[in-house]
Amino acid sequence: MLEEFDVSLLCEVEDPGCLWGRIVKGPDEQAESFHQYENLQAKMNLFYHEVNQDVQKIKPATLEKGQLIVVFCPALRSWCRATVESLFMGTVDSQVMCFLVDHGERVVISTDDVRAPLEKFLQLPFRVRKFELARIHPMRLKVSISSETAELVPSSHWDISATKYLHNLLQVSTLVEAVLCKTNAGCTAIELYLTIKNVKICVNDDLVVKKFACFSSEKAVIEDQSDSVDWSPVSLAWDIFSSPQQILAMNGCCTVRSASSHLSLRNQMPKTSWLVPGKSFVPIQLALFLLFCVGVLESVHNSLCTVLLLMYRLLQLLNPDPLNSDSEYTDDNVVYCEPSRRGILVHSAIAINPCSSLSHAPVTEQFRKFLLRRKYSGPGLAESFFWPPVARGCDTVMVCHNANDPLSYMPPLLAQLQLASVFNALTTYTGPIAVILCPGWEKVQIVLDLLEESQTVVNLHPAAVLLGLGKDEAKNAKIQKNCQLLVTTPFSLARLLGVHCFLFLRLCHLVLDEASELFSRAPDQVRIILRHFQEVVSKKERAVCPRQIITVSNHWSRELEGMVREYMISPCIIVTVPEEAAVYGSVHQMILLCLDCNKTSVLLSSLDFSPSVPQKTLVITNSAEEVEHVYKAVSNTAAFSLKAHERLTHQFDFVIEQWKKDIGAGTQVILVTTNDCMKALGIRDATCVVHYGFPSSPKLFGIRLFCMSENFQNLSNKVDCAESSSPVVRSVLLLSERNARHVSGVLRYLKRTGTPLPPELLQFAQGVQQAKEEQKIDRGLCSHLRSLGFCRDSMVCPDRHTVNKTLDFPLHPDSGTVLVLPLYIKHANVYYGRIVNQKEDRYKDFADELNSHYAKERLCAKEVVKGGFYAIQEDDAYHRVCVIKVPEKGDQLFNSVIVHYIDEGRKQEVKSHQLLQLPLEFQSFPGQAVEIILCRIKPIDGEMDWNPRVTRAISLKIKGKIHQAKVVMCLGNSVWVDPMIHMIRVPGLKTFINEYNVHTEILATGMGTTNPQHLELLKTLCQREEASAAVSLEQRFQAAEEALASRMKAGIVNLCSGVELTAESRNTEPCEPSEELNDLNQITIPKGASSKDHVVPDEHIFHPQIKWFQSEESVTLKVKLINAVMQKCEFFTDRVLYSAYVNNQHYCANLELHSDINTEQCLWEIKCNEPVIQLVKKEKGEWKSLLKYKACFCNWFLANTGEEGSYVTSESGSESD
Repeated sequence: MLEEFDVSLLCEVEDPGCLWGRIVKGPDEQAESFHQYENLQAKMNLFYHEVNQDVQKIKPATLEKGQLIVVFCPALRSWCRATVESLFMGTVDSQVMCFLVDHGERVVISTDDVRAPLEKFLQLPFRVRKFELARIHPMRLKVSISSETAELVPSSHWDISATKYLHNLLQVSTLVEAVLCKTNAGCTAIELYLTIKNVKICVNDDLVVKKFACFSSEKAVIEDQSDSVDWSPVSLAWDIFSSPQQILAMNGCCTVRSASSHLSLRNQMPKTSWLVPGKSFVPIQLALFLLFCVGVLESVHNSLCTVLLLMYRLLQLLNPDPLNSDSEYTDDNVVYCEPSRRGILVHSAIAINPCSSLSHAPVTEQFRKFLLRRKYSGPGLAESFFWPPVARGCDTVMVCHNANDPLSYMPPLLAQLQLASVFNALTTYTGPIAVILCPGWEKVQIVLDLLEESQTVVNLHPAAVLLGLGKDEAKNAKIQKNCQLLVTTPFSLARLLGVHCFLFLRLCHLVLDEASELFSRAPDQVRIILRHFQEVVSKKERAVCPRQIITVSNHWSRELEGMVREYMISPCIIVTVPEEAAVYGSVHQMILLCLDCNKTSVLLSSLDFSPSVPQKTLVITNSAEEVEHVYKAVSNTAAFSLKAHERLTHQFDFVIEQWKKDIGAGTQVILVTTNDCMKALGIRDATCVVHYGFPSSPKLFGIRLFCMSENFQNLSNKVDCAESSSPVVRSVLLLSERNARHVSGVLRYLKRTGTPLPPELLQFAQGVQQAKEEQKIDRGLCSHLRSLGFCRDSMVCPDRHTVNKTLDFPLHPDSGTVLVLPLYIKHANVYYGRIVNQKEDRYKDFADELNSHYAKERLCAKEVVKGGFYAIQEDDAYHRVCVIKVPEKGDQLFNSVIVHYIDEGRKQEVKSHQLLQLPLEFQSFPGQAVEIILCRIKPIDGEMDWNPRVTRAISLKIKGKIHQAKVVMCLGNSVWVDPMIHMIRVPGLKTFINEYNVHTEILATGMGTTNPQHLELLKTLCQREEASAAVSLEQRFQAAEEALASRMKAGIVNLCSGVELTAESRNTEPCEPSEELNDLNQITIPKGASSKDHVVPDEHIFHPQIKWFQSEESVTLKVKLINAVMQKCEFFTDRVLYSAYVNNQHYCANLELHSDINTEQCLWEIKCNEPVIQLVKKEKGEWKSLLKYKACFCNWFLANTGEEGSYVTSESGSESD
């Protein structure tokens, strides 16, 4: 199928059978994206221009003809993709001729400027493609001397006159189009169409008409007739060396004499030009080799290459030095790379040789095989630096993203425990040699399961200890004598140390798994354990024994710093997260709030241009345009200024040379650059980083801060650390109104650094969090919030943490005593079951009918669909289920589905063939499962989830038994009960006695504790929602307007009396609230409305000043509020509602508009830190006024004069702003 596209750029015309060009418009699969190639060019420049790049790693080992390489083109000042065409070898320097596949040029460059391409740079196809004219074959003039005749015959190559003619046509064309015919061997056959003087011609047919070519179908006929037909001489109808204008004028209608025979081949060589995209026929001279006479000079070129190759071999024989003496360094596994260049901070008193693969890692052979069975992909970047010092017994700290994985520290630790022989000196003592501290029972189980699964540490006899709050539980705890590796929690170990401290006299290795969590959950217990460890390992008889603290964490914290200073000796610190490295390095953070239009002046005011110590400041922007703007501002100061961005990559070496020069006191060097240029520049010695462009993520924020890593504090050498005089490193973040709504991620990071944050920013972040909660309004209520009354981290929890009136509408009584039957025990205090009616149990009758139905008829489900209702048999009973997940069946004969038992509440995986059809009469009966939550109980030790052994004990105790419970709250299908008691009847009497209280049973396990605030937290949540939902936003605005209107009557009276109010008096201070506003609960309620629906919180509400102007299609409102937070704007067909807070004062505006608006197209945004509301009129035309009924408080500033920015009062005519 033929496809049409535009070729608006022809890079090189060798002949009609070889055209190099770019497709800029065509089918989706062929059209190229200009921006994609620009982005590719920028990425290649940044990568290959990287200052600290190891050149030997990225140079190709060999060069061959046709090989794809990357070369630096001096003319373009850029790294380009190219293919090797020929190689000129030399003893001192070698050169290579290559073709730039994205630019259509041939260049000769030194092999020193050749690099190997990365896989990511080969994703895009070559920008320049090879084309040929379809359906035609070249012809030549055959002259017979004997018969004195000339004839046109098919040729194997194109005549130079045809090439010249095509070239001249392209020069004068205004549009180049082509139709794709076919593609063979990398060359695309096309029909080429040129538009010349508004006339479109087909070049293929035109060449045939001009006798330069024949159609391919006629070639065989011409060859057959060439021997029998007498061809008369032909004279061409134009001069091949005439100008394009002459060609157009002649149009091939007149004949001219052929060129003189003495014209040399050099004079016949035409100049090639190409067309730039978007600019019609703009010629650009190219320096191309052997452009139009490739066929003529090919033999000469090959001969020259042969001679040069022989000369090179002779020189190599005389001088046998290899061409690339560093070729052995091309192996990635052998080359050593500085950690800082890879974004890793390594502070160590000893040299660390990273292990590049599992075969070179310090791991036992048995554990290596276990890792291979698990398809372990490590060691990763962090482990490669972390494992060697751990295996050597050094105190080691690692902060990385995968610190939650026990395999990040376990392999070298186990190797040391199993291979070291120094532990034989500790045979006089008992107890474990190593203790792994985990933040909770879940992690303890994960670590123990991993050790048991490996089956390689049986000789260490690993064990886990989890102790509760039982009276004698710690005293009765026993650890087997041959246990050398103990896994536990800080709370459990602290309880053990309290009564069995003599069991840990052999302790040599202490591992803190997820250290940041340990210090946040159990800081006192961790300190007790560290002190005990210090006392044990400091004894004289332990001088020859190892002592080691291993710490892994996701975050760096102050507690970690204190532990390193007090309890570690010459520690090795590895931080692979740049933002955490900045916290470790004690970077002083500073936040400056400013308007976006005022960022440059705030930037200049934050810099010290006469520092007492040398300063190197890095100003980072988000674009090259911002670099130029900031550089222009700082270059006018006393500081020495530099700039670097994507269009100046060829100057990187000069910039770094200037940056690295020694400077003295009082000198400030400022480098302005972009995010993408930071890695290429490789700067690590900055003393200050200014974030002119807001970082889009904490990761990017950390990468910026890592530019100061050489000046971070070093805790590995305590002597040098105490005597260090390193400059104070600081980070300055410019925060404007344009990026304030994206600040939440960075704020969470800054809070951990102890940086004082502006109250306005914290208030805004709170508003952002509230907005995020509103987006989760349709999700389920957080399970931890229901069972415990609180959530550990609501900012990252995906569930809802507010009450939804619709979803949480009570489906059961919210008070009174009921009988509950727990059927599924989810957790120790969360159950699913039925509420049993003492008088009439309708479900019992329903279950009997269901069993009777299936006793007569059992029809298997024909089709299992998600959301469908079915029945399933368990023992002698039938249960209703709803399918909630249907996995793909694949090749399995019977597939499994996940179902929800709608009368019991549990979820379970069952085989699909077990499902039975459920008649409609049984589907209409409401589900009986109710979530029953026992109040005032929670897990011990700050755990969020219950230990399974507690859940199992409670399940055995209460499952299937009727309990009497007092309901204290109900939300949706969940009821909260307290207490929940099982009662039994005294034989022979009508008296019932309490057999057990579930609350007491949980406490008796020692794994639970009281939670007195549980119910209060839930009630507070409900009350907060009632208060916020009592009055809608519209009603609050209406109440505020009534109060403000009453207050403004005094101003109207003054105006009528001739008293003029100045603009200053209206703009400087907000209106004071009137008496009506002081108690908004007393607002008059419309007739027929309930007072409950119009309760308004007691707060002062002000009306903001608003400026407006209009066009035929829209209206723009400028709300005169600065630094407003918690802003809301709602659009209705006939009005606009706006609300915000400024300096803890509430501002509201309810504008009933003059005419209707299109709510879907209306929007509001922040400009220069002020809200701007854009309204789109439903019908075009001019509004006589903004409001339908002009309010008294709007008379001063809502009248439009017809000019933007000028607003006068209706009566006085004075300006309002």
